[in-house]
Amino acid sequence: MGRTYFVEETIGQYLSDLSTKLKPYVTGLLIGQCSPQRDYIIRAVRTPPKEEQKEDNISLSKLASIDEEWITTHASQVAQMLPGGLLVLGVFIIATPELSKDSQNALRKLIFSVEKSLTKRRLWKPAEEEVSDRAALQICSATKKVVCRTYDVQDPKSSAKPADWKYQSALSASWLALDCTVNVNIHIPLLATSPNHELEKNTKNGLNRWSKQIEDSVFLINGQVKEDDTELLEGQKKLRGNTQSSTQFSDVKVLTQLSQGSSHRSTATVQVCSASINLRGAVKCRAYIHNNKPKVKEAIQALKRDIINTLSDRCEILFEDLIINEGPHKKNFERQYHVLPQRLFVPVAGSSVMLSDYKFGDEAAGEIQERFLEMLDQSVEAEDIHIAEEINTVNICPVADNMDDTQQKRLTKATLLLKLQQNMGVVIAAAVAVFASIFSFNYFSD
Repeated sequence: MGRTYFVEETIGQYLSDLSTKLKPYVTGLLIGQCSPQRDYIIRAVRTPPKEEQKEDNISLSKLASIDEEWITTHASQVAQMLPGGLLVLGVFIIATPELSKDSQNALRKLIFSVEKSLTKRRLWKPAEEEVSDRAALQICSATKKVVCRTYDVQDPKSSAKPADWKYQSALSASWLALDCTVNVNIHIPLLATSPNHELEKNTKNGLNRWSKQIEDSVFLINGQVKEDDTELLEGQKKLRGNTQSSTQFSDVKVLTQLSQGSSHRSTATVQVCSASINLRGAVKCRAYIHNNKPKVKEAIQALKRDIINTLSDRCEILFEDLIINEGPHKKNFERQYHVLPQRLFVPVAGSSVMLSDYKFGDEAAGEIQERFLEMLDQSVEAEDIHIAEEINTVNICPVADNMDDTQQKRLTKATLLLKLQQNMGVVIAAAVAVFASIFSFNYFSD
């Protein structure tokens, strides 16, 4: 038996409008949430046209002309704008009858390309029991016939399986939200053999280690530790109604374990380091979960992934901005101050779910509105943009050039002893010179 997708009713009208406006075909993404029992689609977003298509009004007549790289890039951008619990769950194509025959092959190729692109940027791994089916939706622009199939993205040889596509009114109007603010204090040593232009790679490696700590953390929901298999709303009154005001929030506290137990201990390692990256502050995190008897395990997993994604995405956006403004080949960083992107939330019309994005301090509301229109095909009012955090800064400092080897060794040894005393046997990854602070990420939450 195939999977069943419960789809927000307004998506049907959106897809119908696309079929009359854009020909001979249009592609796009399906956004929602999957669970062992049900799958939900709450948004469909068309692929934005490329600049040359806008200017020259180019009409692509063959599916062979589909720009796979453009679509996967769009999927990666959209994924950064999704809070915890929401994923790119599939791809759709609306095509004329003449192109319908080749549509399924095109969809299959796109689904695996999109999933490969999204997997590359994730710092977390799917659970073994997690749903790995992704939807391939095909619509005939003339007959409006809808054909939905799924492919298992964990199996490259996966064949198409039939799936049900069922519209449901007010599906996205009453989801449950989990909110938390996570204090971050991550120290990432840079080896002396590691050049400055590998800062992005080193940062990702450091975040990867930190993400494992988040995975092992204890989560308190409304002040309580709950068993994984219990219902999230157990002991709570479920709010009724289909308006945005019916959003039910759960306050979550994250307790990071100081030690992983004796079985995970290791001997301290001394490494020669020239600098370090320091990420400090607090990040605003949010996850949404369907209200059809959700389990605690599902909710916590969604929030964990938002915590990991929001910090990883911010670093990625920052480095992209540095490359654009300073060039990809700059190796020697002088002391500089950069503004980190702030997290913001924007409501979806007729929904209790809010989508996410990031802005730099000098970005105007108009630029955010333009990005939502291009990436998510959604008009946003300036007053509906909710900034979740205050301005964040990054402090970039060069390594001191006038310190000789003897001074560096003495300081490195002193730092190692201090770390040993502070951690009392907890693993020390490296001894890092205190003077060599490269990045200092400071986050402040409202």
